Order: sequence, then C-alpha cells, then structure tokens
Amino acid sequence: MKKTNVSRRQFIGTGILATAGMALASKVSFAESLFADKPNSFINGVQIGVITYSFRSMPSSIEQLLQYCKDCNINAIELMGDAAEAYAGAPKFERGTEYAAYAAKIADWRMNVPMDKFAEIRKMYNDAGVKIYAWKPNALGPKNTDAEINYAFNAGKVLGCTHVTVELPDDQDHTQRLGDKAADHKMYVGYHAHTQATPGLWDVALSQSDYNAINLDIGHYVAGTSTSPIEFIEKNADRIVSMHIKDRKFHDGPNAPWGEGDTPIKDVLALMKKRKYKFPATIELEYNIPAGSDAVKEVIKCREYAKNALS
Repeated sequence: MKKTNVSRRQFIGTGILATAGMALASKVSFAESLFADKPNSFINGVQIGVITYSFRSMPSSIEQLLQYCKDCNINAIELMGDAAEAYAGAPKFERGTEYAAYAAKIADWRMNVPMDKFAEIRKMYNDAGVKIYAWKPNALGPKNTDAEINYAFNAGKVLGCTHVTVELPDDQDHTQRLGDKAADHKMYVGYHAHTQATPGLWDVALSQSDYNAINLDIGHYVAGTSTSPIEFIEKNADRIVSMHIKDRKFHDGPNAPWGEGDTPIKDVLALMKKRKYKFPATIELEYNIPAGSDAVKEVIKCREYAKNALS
C-alpha cells in the first residue's frame, strides 16, 4: 500500500477548506434556487425580448404565453392584443357574424371596460419576472374610434408598456391622428413596416409628432431593400422604440432560420451592444417550424443565437 505524506495538520486544514467550500457552494446554490424561476434575457447590455405572435401556433391564453416566456428564459415581451383582451373579457367574434356588427360591439366594450384585468396581467407577468414593454392591440387603425385609440394607450400604460405598436398606415392623416393621441397620453406609438420599408419611409410620421416612433423589423427591411439595416439604425436610433429580429433573404426572399438568410443579425446585435442602445431586440419567429419541433423550441434557438452573438 502506498504511503502518503499528508500530515494531520494538513489534513485538518484541507478538511476545513473543503467544508468552507461546500458551505459557500451551498449558499450559492440556495441563492440561485431563489431566482431559478425568474427568466433573464438581458444579455451583455442588450434586452432580448419576444413578440407573443411567435407562439401563434400554440394555445395562447395569457397564462400560457407567460409560461412560454419562462420556458424560453425571456424576461421582456411585446404582447399581442388578443390574449390580453380575452383575459379582460372582450366579446368573441362568432362565426356567421358580420364583421361590422362585431366591430361596433368590441368598440363599445373597449370604451367601457375597466382596467382591472390589465393591471392583473401586469402583476402576473411582473411577479414572474417578465416585463411587458409594448403591446399591439387591433385598436389603432383608421376605422377605430377615438375612444378605442384612447383605450389602447390607457391599457398599454396599465400593462407597463413604454409604447404601443401598429402597422405603418399609408394615410398620413392617420399617423397625425395617432401622433396627436400619443402626445396626449405621453406614450409612444411604434410603426411597423414590412417589405415596403425604405430609408425614408417613416420620415413623415416622425416629423408629425415627437411621440411617433419606429418599430423596425430588420428582416423585412433586408428583404425589401436588399441592403443592411445598420446605417438606418445608426441614423434613427433615437426614434426606434423596439426592433423585431428575424432572418430573411434579399429581394423579397423568404423567412429563414437564423443564420441562413441575408439579415446581419449578429452585426445588428453587436451594434446595439457597442452603442448601448436601450430599445429591445424582439425575437419574431416567422420561419417554418421544423417537423418534431414547436414554437417554444425554436424561440429558444433564436435566443441562444442572440446570446452567442452578444457573448
């Protein structure tokens, strides 16, 4: 049997260090366990979020959407309007109903609904460690009433958002209308564009109100302009309130899994990190989900891609 040269004093000292190390590890493990259920996607100074539209292929109650965020380890979201309104008791669209009749019915509901349920949603999400930074209700269009638009901003405030989002309308009178309402509520409206995007597309809306802003989609921008969005981002960073991240091909090309298209996602995230931009980078899952996978699994892949790009 081989002898060792460890003295009693050395043995005791080693034991004390080991015990201390175990105690420290135990404390660290205990501390980590306290926050194990809190998602975190604030990565090296960049807030990675997700739009709940990404989970449209799955059951999407307000509670289920929260669980998906936790499963994906994402702590900030752009919330689509349907789930929040359903939770708050909005009338459902019934088959066979004329849309005009339904539009009048939900407009009346929006004008009179109390904000209690929206406050519940905010508390539910915040208690779980998830912030709602934007929401996108179907209440900001040219055909929506002033009362509905006021409702959209009021509900957004109660949800804890800094801005609402909407597709950029062709009607300049409507962007003026929304900009005026946004100024009244001291809350931004971020305009989203698809492949009609050009470097000057938002210029009129931005000139109409300080509260008119940009909800940039870099995938659509790349597909529509066949150029990198980097220069546009640098020029307009102070008017961007949030930015959708997806990968698309040039020349109106299709959506692609991240890293397989022409969108410089890594370069954009590196720019956000370098310039310390505060607006969130919102994962929007639009490519076809592979067989055997689901939206949660694919959003996790997107988050991991972003994490690696920012590391």
